[in-house]
Amino acid sequence: MNPVIRRAIKVLLSLGLAVFATVAGWLIYYANAPLQLPHTPLQFSLKQGSSLRSVAKYLTQIGVLDHPWSLIILGRALGKAGQIKAGNYELTENLSAYQLLTRLTEGDVTLREIAFIEGWTFSQLRGELNGNPGVRHDSANLSEEDILKRIGATENSAEGLFFPDTYFFDDGVSDLMILKRAYLTMKNNLAAAWDARAKDLPFSDPYEALIMASIVEKETGKVTERDMIAAVLINRMRLGMKLQADPTVIYGMGEKFDGNLRKRDLTGDTTYNTYTREGLPPTPIALPGMAAIQATLHPAETKALYFVSRGDGSTVFSNSLEEHNRAVTKYQKGGRHN
Repeated sequence: MNPVIRRAIKVLLSLGLAVFATVAGWLIYYANAPLQLPHTPLQFSLKQGSSLRSVAKYLTQIGVLDHPWSLIILGRALGKAGQIKAGNYELTENLSAYQLLTRLTEGDVTLREIAFIEGWTFSQLRGELNGNPGVRHDSANLSEEDILKRIGATENSAEGLFFPDTYFFDDGVSDLMILKRAYLTMKNNLAAAWDARAKDLPFSDPYEALIMASIVEKETGKVTERDMIAAVLINRMRLGMKLQADPTVIYGMGEKFDGNLRKRDLTGDTTYNTYTREGLPPTPIALPGMAAIQATLHPAETKALYFVSRGDGSTVFSNSLEEHNRAVTKYQKGGRHN
């Protein structure tokens, strides 16, 4: 080989090694140098399918990076360019570029949450789901019947089927998945409570207990009285008396209810009016919590058949209609007899 060419090759190799060493040294320095966050905690979200390039540009815009190309080069050099995970991220302290890239590619994300509250109707639950920006709204245009089919429910009505609790989920999860989790949680909790129920209850199956638990949930003012409320309603059911539960009447009125329950409302017949119809209404009227389910399946031991609110959240229980009428006169009519 020509000595001149040989010398040129050596020079090029030396330059290449020098450039490689320089780039490698810079990468090592950059990967371990701490990033200066604009503030902490710093929260941001990455959408499904985000590329390393788009993420680097976004992080530059919000002040995490000084320029996007540094993270892009680091990601490609480490073979992580195509591994960005979608989700909600929260940075609570300054970290290095390598640590940031590791979080972005391992999916070290914070979870979103949604709460379903005891006493909510299915309509209120759907409103909460539809208003949550973290979920994918696959159920928004589905009918109640279609939703039940999608989540594998066998019931004809969605009312009361979803366990009230706080549910955590990854960003972008389908609202149908959340509904299925809440449905299965209720199903499992109800089944376990049913298996451990008290003897001689007037329910033919767990669904009837769920219906009663929803009424107990809506009737209870003080949590310490929940088992007494359940006992009164169950005592009436055992004797074939009408339940005469105001919340069922209100539920049956739907949007017609204006906040005041009148005598004509109590006598106006609907399938949910337990003043005009015997037995349980056809479906639950709300989401019952675990405490209401347990109270329904383990009611207090009492002969009480009536109750009336004192107006302060507490309740007066009576064994006879005469006692009940006196309590109504005292606490609901200000001492005035009708």
